[in-house]
Amino acid sequence: MLDQPSSPPKPITDVWRPELVSLPKLTFSRRVFRVFLRGVTKLLTFLLLRAEVSGLENFPRHGPALIVFNHLGDTDAVLMMATLPFKSPVEGIGKIELNDHWLVGPVFRAHGIIWVHRGRPDRRALRAALDALAEERMVTLAPEGRQSVIGGLEEGNAGAAFLALKSGAPIVPVAMTGTENSNIYGYLKQWKRAPVTLRVGKPFFLPVHPSGDRQKTLQEGTRLIMETLASLLPELYRGKFKSNPEK
Repeated sequence: MLDQPSSPPKPITDVWRPELVSLPKLTFSRRVFRVFLRGVTKLLTFLLLRAEVSGLENFPRHGPALIVFNHLGDTDAVLMMATLPFKSPVEGIGKIELNDHWLVGPVFRAHGIIWVHRGRPDRRALRAALDALAEERMVTLAPEGRQSVIGGLEEGNAGAAFLALKSGAPIVPVAMTGTENSNIYGYLKQWKRAPVTLRVGKPFFLPVHPSGDRQKTLQEGTRLIMETLASLLPELYRGKFKSNPEK
């Protein structure tokens, strides 16, 4: 992860399925499936990972809350679901392309997810996330907008800042290391548990820019979110937010 290259442009989806975007209804069967899936993630984490978790005292007991995390690999969601002490319903935001995945698609549909069309105006996804926060649920999203392609933090998109400012919900930063696919699958090939870490930072709110300018407020809010995540990570994982870019 030394000498990080410039990040490729953020992805723009070719899929357009707005009819699939909505806030999941909390039916009885969905609640049961969520409990079951949480148990599965706990079992997978116990069997496949050596997880070091810290900062759980910072995690809010109830929503609304916007949970932002650095996105390194497929294991991120498993680790968070297994270790974070969720009390309120939690809604994830996921790329619409996963709806057609043979395994992830059915699991996400059963659990319920807010699909998003990355790189395109998606007011329905924003509205669904705001509705979730208004109902005092928790919403998780990766402000980078994709799994990192540089092995560390990339620049953030403005979606997380917009949701936090519009809803007034606190932001809860969650930083992970070791969950890169290359690391996880490398250890599994050796029949070893992969070492990973998860650290929860203190919740915070975004301030409005002194000028009152909406665009500057979003830019500063996005910068604060990413810098807060970086502060929870070792230097090696800070990517674009390293304190010393030469290292």
